[in-house]
Amino acid sequence: MARHLLHALGVQGRIKSPTYAVVEPYVLSDLNIWHFDFYRFSDPREWEEAGFRDIFSSPGLKLAEWPEKAAKVIPKADLVIRIEVRADDTRLVSLLAQTPAGEIILAGATA
Repeated sequence: MARHLLHALGVQGRIKSPTYAVVEPYVLSDLNIWHFDFYRFSDPREWEEAGFRDIFSSPGLKLAEWPEKAAKVIPKADLVIRIEVRADDTRLVSLLAQTPAGEIILAGATA
């Protein structure tokens, strides 16, 4: 999903999974994007040492896979997208706004 979203936003070329690097940055002319994968995240000290606090406090889009692995250190997401795989191989997608900014995003998505 992240790969398709990044292409839709205008990111050109190969989009790498941040599984091993934890974060992959993308710069568009009007938007900075950081794609995180916290699957291997295990030590909150990594958060500070990698400068993630600075990244999350800066303007731009942050996409986080496996956010529950870093739940104690990352700020609350504006918008949570959950994808549930069902027994019949269909997907149930739900969107949850957790902040006023997320409510604005969600209202725009349903308009």
